[in-house]
Amino acid sequence: MTMAQALNAALRDALREDERVLVFGEDVGPLGGVFRITDGLTAEFGEDRCFDTPLAEAGIVGLAVGMAMGGFRPVVEMQFDAFAYPAFEQIASHVAKMRNRTRGMVPLPMVVRIPFAGGVGGVEHHSDSSEAYYAHTPGLKVVTPATPDDAYWLLRDAIADPDPVVFMEPKRLYWSSGEVAPEDRRPAGIGRAAVRRAGTDATLVAYGPSVSVALEAAEAAAQEGRSLEVVDLRSIVPFDDETVVASVRKTGRCVVVQEAQGFAGVGAEIAARVQERCFHSLAAPVLRVSGFDIPYPPPKLERSHLPDADRVLDAVDRLQFDDEPDTRYLAAAEPAPADAGVRPLAGGAMREAS
Repeated sequence: MTMAQALNAALRDALREDERVLVFGEDVGPLGGVFRITDGLTAEFGEDRCFDTPLAEAGIVGLAVGMAMGGFRPVVEMQFDAFAYPAFEQIASHVAKMRNRTRGMVPLPMVVRIPFAGGVGGVEHHSDSSEAYYAHTPGLKVVTPATPDDAYWLLRDAIADPDPVVFMEPKRLYWSSGEVAPEDRRPAGIGRAAVRRAGTDATLVAYGPSVSVALEAAEAAAQEGRSLEVVDLRSIVPFDDETVVASVRKTGRCVVVQEAQGFAGVGAEIAARVQERCFHSLAAPVLRVSGFDIPYPPPKLERSHLPDADRVLDAVDRLQFDDEPDTRYLAAAEPAPADAGVRPLAGGAMREAS
């Protein structure tokens, strides 16, 4: 089935099995959602279980907070990534902090579904990669599937989880297809990564929409005799250090692939964790391939913005596969000349050399 069908099946099965589960958001009722993820749920379960809300994201999440405190398990949809920003105060101030604020007495078993990232030609406010905001907020679990199998089972796990989960759904993968495993072969739950392709020469770490890009790059590299291992995080928070570290220690090299802008992104945290834990195993610096540090561009320019297999392979080529040192990484570390007293700054100002 497609990822969209897998998500629909997960919601349907959760509604059937637990009467505390509710689904609501903008246009998720009779219309079935912009991407038809909730198609048919209102007809089957009624408007008390799957219903439309006003166009007020802060109100949607605030309502979910109250319902979760009252014993329900709400699943809310933000419709598009940037539409969730008006609800961010609710998410950061209340959803993430309620358990801590009440010393564990009031958990919030709720899911915030967010279709995110690009690749569908969306206009402004419809194609943000906003995962870093949520990953940086203690108290939230942040999950993003890359396959229909994970879409189904991770959503089921998220709905059953006692803590709030931000469930990031890659929009461009909604129409990708694959098998969904039965109960006895279900994949690992939240907090566990998966090795999607084994390799020996370098590790590509990716999540959500970037996993397919990493796999494409690994396949192209194989044609040139280079073996790349692909690790799909599946869960950004909690982070699976064990799987990532084991892979990088085996290969000795690492490239992190993310669709979001690079500065202060999830990829930066991954690179730091790999460097801290695998320093003595690394044969080259940990590199990142990401979107550019700009607001998300118009649809006709998104192909230039989004990382593709060629950009990943360019990074792999910089991983020093021979024994020659790469001076591109040494230039910034060259010591200042011994007689350097002052250096010019922008605007003609001067400072003492450090």
